[in-house]
Amino acid sequence: MVQRFPYFLSVLLGGAAMTVEVTIGALAFALVAGLVVALARMSRWRVIRVFAGIYVELIRGTPALAQLFIIYFGLPDLGISPKPVTAAIIGLGINGAAYLAEIYRAGIEAIHKGQVEAALSLGMTPRRAMQYIILPQALRLMLPPITNFSILLLKDTALVSVIAAPEIMFFARNLVTETFQSMHVYLLAGMLYLCMTIPLSRLVARLERTRRAWQ
Repeated sequence: MVQRFPYFLSVLLGGAAMTVEVTIGALAFALVAGLVVALARMSRWRVIRVFAGIYVELIRGTPALAQLFIIYFGLPDLGISPKPVTAAIIGLGINGAAYLAEIYRAGIEAIHKGQVEAALSLGMTPRRAMQYIILPQALRLMLPPITNFSILLLKDTALVSVIAAPEIMFFARNLVTETFQSMHVYLLAGMLYLCMTIPLSRLVARLERTRRAWQ
């Protein structure tokens, strides 16, 4: 194992770069889509609220792995053939948007309605009140859970190895097939995930302390 460690590490680090890329891509997708869904869930139009609610319940009620399979293996039946990395980003992004929508909604609803009424009384439109009054304050409340979600998303990238996206677990499986050293390879893969999630965990703790100080 000691002799093979540099080789194992170099291979897995190549997958770590793709893990980070998929995480950033899916997080960016989820952040934008989640906000849209959250606003839709609070819309004055019942039809929009219903469709947004169905989306959240449907996505949160089905496994992320099944969603990845539908995107990667199902879309080709419709003439759409996404690449593994693209399918991974879209799949995890769609899944994450449902969870972030609830984080956004909780943060926005935590702001006292009197602030919205005050903004409207000053002549601001509902859109500008949301943009300049509500969201900046809600963001302070939402940052810790969003960062927590980022940690979960980083770990969930292990799922995309099943659609041949070349991330850590994809290379780990190949190494195990090549060397038959399952324990060593998977322990090293786990350590790489740990090295990436610990800084994010520290950031969550710091944000929690900062939020309590603001309160």
